[in-house]
Order: sequence, then C-alpha cells, then structure tokens
Amino acid sequence: MASSGLLVTGASFAAFRGLHWGLQLLLTAGSAAQDRWKWRNICVSLVHSVLTGAGALLGLSLYPQMAADPIRGHPPWASVLVAVSVGYFLADGTDLLWNQTMRQAWELLCHHLVVVSCLSTAILSGHYVGFSVVSLLLELNSACLHLRKLLLLSHQAPSLAFSMASWATLVTLVPFRLVPLGWMSLWLFQQRQQVPPALVVLGGIGLMTVGVMSIILGVRILVSDVLRPRVRLPTPRDKEIRGPGTCDGAPVTADVSSLHKKD
Repeated sequence: MASSGLLVTGASFAAFRGLHWGLQLLLTAGSAAQDRWKWRNICVSLVHSVLTGAGALLGLSLYPQMAADPIRGHPPWASVLVAVSVGYFLADGTDLLWNQTMRQAWELLCHHLVVVSCLSTAILSGHYVGFSVVSLLLELNSACLHLRKLLLLSHQAPSLAFSMASWATLVTLVPFRLVPLGWMSLWLFQQRQQVPPALVVLGGIGLMTVGVMSIILGVRILVSDVLRPRVRLPTPRDKEIRGPGTCDGAPVTADVSSLHKKD
C-alpha cells in the first residue's frame, strides 16, 4: 500500500504542478505579475478543495465505517483520496517557495508541513486513513475561502456574489471545519492509549495549528465582511473618469485589514 500511495502522491504532485503551468499560459498579462500568480495559485487550491472536500463528504456518506473505525475501517479508494491531497500540498508548497520569500510564505509552509506529515503517516502505514478523510471535510470550507479570495482579487467587493461567498464561508466554518476538528481532537484524546505517542503529539500539533488558524480566519472575515462594510476600491478606469482618490465624486476609504492569503 505504501508504494501505491507514493505513486499516487507523485502523480498528484505532477498533475497540480501541471495545472499551475497550464493556468500560467492561459492567464493574460493585463495585471501585475504578483496578481497573476495569486490568481493561478488560488484557482489550483480551489480545484483541490472541491475535489477532495466533495470526495470526503461523499465517501463518509457511503462508507460511515471510516468514522466508526478511523484507524482501519476504510475502502482502498480512501487512501487514493488522501494521497491526492498530499500531492497537492507538496505542489502548493513548491509554488510558494518559487514565487514568494520565506518571510511571506512561512505561515502557510508551516501549515503545509504539518498537514503533509499527518496525512503521509496514513499513506505509509495504511492506518488512520479514515481519520485523514474526516480531516478533508475542512476543504469544503476552504473552497468557500478560495472563492471569496478570487472575488476580492476581481474587485467584486462589495457585490452580491462576494456577500454570498462570505456568508457561505462563515456558514460552513462550523459544520465543515470546527466540528471535524473538535471530533478529531476528542477521538485522539480518547484513544491516546491505543495510538503511538508520537502520532498523538503530531496529530495534536496539527489539530491545534489548523484550529487556531481557522478561528483567526473566521474572526477576520466576520469583522471585515459583516461588522465593517467594505468600500469598493476604484479601478483604473474609475481613476481616469473621476480622478484619483474618488469614487462617484466622494473620497475613497480603503479597507486596510490584513487577511490571510487564502482566506
């Protein structure tokens, strides 16, 4: 199983890197290079989130034994789903190192390192695959996060589409992020006598890292999108028509809240 898992991981890495390359050819040069990279990177992340999140939800619906026995109760295809996710995180980490400085990317790289370490344990050992599939439910919320960020990059805030993406992110935060994280934390605590100490420590660090990041992102989005209304920033065409620093004749106030790259 370890060899086939590594093979799928390698194929997934190549596929997501190929997707990065293909989008680089398709995206126009009308915007700054950094904006084009963000578009490409988040589009690839959206593909991964939809694929693995939907796969995890469907898999747990059809095969609930994965949640009943997270250590050994899983069908063969579940390992493939986990390996695909590991390949993505390796590909995304490579993309971050290639296009950003360590200072810019360290937070996401730490997240990716912890996630890859945890998911790789399931692939190499053939155990805890069900536990890993439950963790992929978080990608359903991540898909909303990525869509929201793409709308931000398109200067669609505020808009109906952006409001729907923001509310979808907040609504899915609890059932598809906080609840799975809480369930995994509780299971790991209850089974600490049966799980090797190294895996308890690794899993605990991973759950704590993702949990803290999730809560911070949720609060940021709640504050920036719900509690504090956004003001649409002027486009270059607006500046040509109305002059710099105005929007419909009134001064523009920029939202300077600093959000996570993929929130």
